[in-house]
Amino acid sequence: MKILEFYQKFLKADVNSRNDLLFELKDVELSEGFNWVSDVFEKIIKNREKNALIYYNMGTEIEIKISYGEFMKRYNQFINFLKRHNIKKGSNVYIMAGAVTEQWYVMMGSLKGGFTVIPSAPNLTEYELKFRFSQDVPDVIVSDINNADKIDRSLNNSPLKICLSDKEGWISYSQIDRESQNADAERLNIDDIFIKYFTSGTTGMPKAVKQSAILYSIGQLSTLASIGIREDYMHNNLSSPGWAKFAWSSFFAPLSVGATTLIIDYSGKLNTEKYLEVLDNYGVNSFCAPPTAWRQFLSLKTDVKLKHLHETVSAGEPLNGEIINKWKEKFGTTIRDFYGQSESTAMVANLPGIKVIPGSMGKPLKMYSIKLLDDDFNEITEPYKIGIISVKNHKGNYGLFLGYSDENKNREVFVNNYYLTGDKAYMDDSGYLYFVSRSDDVIKTSDYRVGPFEVESAIISNEAVLESAVIGSPDPLKYQAIKAFVILKENYEKKQQTAESIYRTVKNLLPYYKLPRIIEFTNELPKTISGKIKRNELRSIEIEKKLNGVKGEYEFYL
Repeated sequence: MKILEFYQKFLKADVNSRNDLLFELKDVELSEGFNWVSDVFEKIIKNREKNALIYYNMGTEIEIKISYGEFMKRYNQFINFLKRHNIKKGSNVYIMAGAVTEQWYVMMGSLKGGFTVIPSAPNLTEYELKFRFSQDVPDVIVSDINNADKIDRSLNNSPLKICLSDKEGWISYSQIDRESQNADAERLNIDDIFIKYFTSGTTGMPKAVKQSAILYSIGQLSTLASIGIREDYMHNNLSSPGWAKFAWSSFFAPLSVGATTLIIDYSGKLNTEKYLEVLDNYGVNSFCAPPTAWRQFLSLKTDVKLKHLHETVSAGEPLNGEIINKWKEKFGTTIRDFYGQSESTAMVANLPGIKVIPGSMGKPLKMYSIKLLDDDFNEITEPYKIGIISVKNHKGNYGLFLGYSDENKNREVFVNNYYLTGDKAYMDDSGYLYFVSRSDDVIKTSDYRVGPFEVESAIISNEAVLESAVIGSPDPLKYQAIKAFVILKENYEKKQQTAESIYRTVKNLLPYYKLPRIIEFTNELPKTISGKIKRNELRSIEIEKKLNGVKGEYEFYL
């Protein structure tokens, strides 16, 4: 079966049958030089007058509606503008802006034009930008005006700089509107990279995750199946641009089925009550949000009914039964958890129509051969035994990444024909998977993954610090709060003011979600014979302290 036929069959299928079709993906035929935009997307959209995007600004109440036909013209103009400035296939296109329509134009234009998108969250600091620019030199940067100065201070080269507003030294995005509205698609291969994400690891600074222009775009059918979006739906995803979940749920999933995406642009602290009101006013049918958001929504006293809502999904950490039950009681839908990574599309899900078991991620999707492995890389077959979530026969798997920018990291995760996710889980006797923990030291806080090394590197820059170790501390709202154990240099006191000084140092270097909210001063850290910090031992001690309500003598909350 050819890929376009497969999409037509998939989109006509009942949402409950789509998982079975995912197994057939391995047999589809792709044309030489396949391009998802021209060979699939532009051919499955029947009604080009229908709204592809609706933008709503919660502060100004400005609304912009973009039809599918207009959307296609806009991303074609982006392609032509870059080509006129001699930007070639494979060039790095950074985009750093909020939830604005240009995010969609840049991503779709880059996929069709063969450019590599590097999404950059608006809250990245200069410290983080300089590192990213040193790893993947930008050829093009698209930025809103709020981030332009920060980018200028971080650059060591002279890329093509495009600002969404008028800015001296930058090209105004409005100039792109003068370009032709038709553009040729670049012919692509599996090894051509569409998108790179910088993701945190146990050691060293963040590493680039390289996603194939072909495997990633087609693989997002697993995400579409997990959320359950239909062509006649209006969909919203509460996720900041710059993260993989944005590409999953705000971009590929709704566009793949020809649904309408509601973009809600808010700045600063999220007004959860107004957000729900906007969802209700627009009649949103499918809604995706991180676990921290569900808790905030349920804390509200609101008369909003969300009467048009059919599907609600969550990803990032397990949801307990209390949250699921309270949401259903209040709004009438069941929150379905699902699982994936920046390195993949949705891999495990509570699909529409199946029984949801609180605390479970659901069942493996048939596009992935999901296995649990023990420490000796043997497949676990008995239920309730914890193992590492892995993908068997990973090479060329739709949805799975090509690898990291770091070959040492690749050797760690691609082992014996398996991709090791680094997450531990167990399976019950009905085939449901339950997340247990990371097998490494990456911290899961709210909807983010934070590498301890990044935070430790920032902490050590404070003049008072001799050494530090960072872990995740159990937290009822964030899942884990970032905690730092700190050894001070001589003549520095273990007191609140010293902890606040360290906090301010990190705040100047890293975004808010990477800040240590707990600092405990200590005289020593547990280490291996070779001198490596035993963070697992610190975590065990911390968990026991939390369970018993014990606070350290020199432990300070910030």
